[in-house]
Amino acid sequence: MTRVIESLDAIAADYDAAFVDLWGCVHDGLRAWPAAVAALERYRAGGGHVVLVSNAPRPRAEVELQIARLGVPEGAWDAIATSGDAARLALYHGAVGRRVHFIGEERDHSFFHPLAIDSDPMEIEIVPLTEAEGLVVTGPADPHADPAAHEGELLYAKTKGWKLLCANPDIVVDRGESREWCAGAIARLYDEMGGESLYFGKPHPPIYDLARRRLHDATGAEPERILCIGDGPDTDIAGALGEGLDALFVTGGLARDETATGPAPGGQPDPAQVERLLADRQLSAPYAIGYLR
Repeated sequence: MTRVIESLDAIAADYDAAFVDLWGCVHDGLRAWPAAVAALERYRAGGGHVVLVSNAPRPRAEVELQIARLGVPEGAWDAIATSGDAARLALYHGAVGRRVHFIGEERDHSFFHPLAIDSDPMEIEIVPLTEAEGLVVTGPADPHADPAAHEGELLYAKTKGWKLLCANPDIVVDRGESREWCAGAIARLYDEMGGESLYFGKPHPPIYDLARRRLHDATGAEPERILCIGDGPDTDIAGALGEGLDALFVTGGLARDETATGPAPGGQPDPAQVERLLADRQLSAPYAIGYLR
């Protein structure tokens, strides 16, 4: 059974570090949630370490700037790991070839820079579809348009036998009250066509390896008792299970309606609905909370 808790404080002493999702847990894409920020600050004050583990397709430096603008202070976290960084490591070691066709927004061109920790990156060139040997997807060109808008590009890539590098496995995110498509929706469509997509964010192992590495680099810590906090059943909760880690399911994000979670900041889910949702997905989580606080 999943235990619905009132605050992170109730279980904080049981864990040395927390891998915390950003979008849907700490902010909504428009502003930070003060109660969530305060919870992370208290956790760190009590000796815990916080790694913000995001499926953002961008470098951690850009995410750091973004969350500062949204109101997440440096005192709430120790390190940041993004799926964009995990995917870039693979890209610059030839995961989808040297000449790639890019699908994404203009702002995501910063993805195409090697990581500073990479001592021997491959040279990558962005080229038109007909000149490429692989796909790199950071998201739809228009996050509000149906991902099927890219079906022609995907069909062409499928006939060529290309691999697709997915920089963000999320299917959707909520920016305030507006739902947007993510790279995972395009990768899922490519998989359904019979193509091969490569994933580097949650729930896949590379981002957890990167999170541990970033935490060690920032603090020297190598914790064994890690709590994963997130609102995505198929990313955060599935990823925690895959890593053998406990999870705190924040139900007021993507699963707010399915779990009948009350309004923020104090609303809580219906325990029976939480159990039903997790069982339907063949998942489990020891803890749940309406909103991180």
